[in-house]
Amino acid sequence: MERRQAPYDDFIMDHIRNARNYRVLENANREKQGSNPLCGDVITVQLHIARGRVEEAAFQCECCGISMASASMMTDWVKGREVAEVRQYARALSGYLSNRSGTTSRQGDPMERALFATVRDFPARAGCAVLPWATLESALA
Repeated sequence: MERRQAPYDDFIMDHIRNARNYRVLENANREKQGSNPLCGDVITVQLHIARGRVEEAAFQCECCGISMASASMMTDWVKGREVAEVRQYARALSGYLSNRSGTTSRQGDPMERALFATVRDFPARAGCAVLPWATLESALA
């Protein structure tokens, strides 16, 4: 009997099954809602920014697993980082995922590898992977 390979890697599946920071952020001082009209995903990103850094991040969504996994990874990644770094990285990653170029400054990062593999194998999911990052960019604008 031939074993069928899972559509998404273990890293993505872990973030789908065990989404981090999926909650309301009570002390949020930035909030933005984004949507992907092609698939119906809607996400709200909430941030608490202090002293030029993202101190906390959370999200809520009515979305597919790829958007949820991407948001989960994103909210873990941004914590403690400077706003300028987060803004620059979100813009770059969104562009890379949209174009599926697979080339970023952080080659080898498990989050990037998982997201790139997903959009490479499922090009229609690129918008789902980008949605949280684009919404983050808007929240920081």
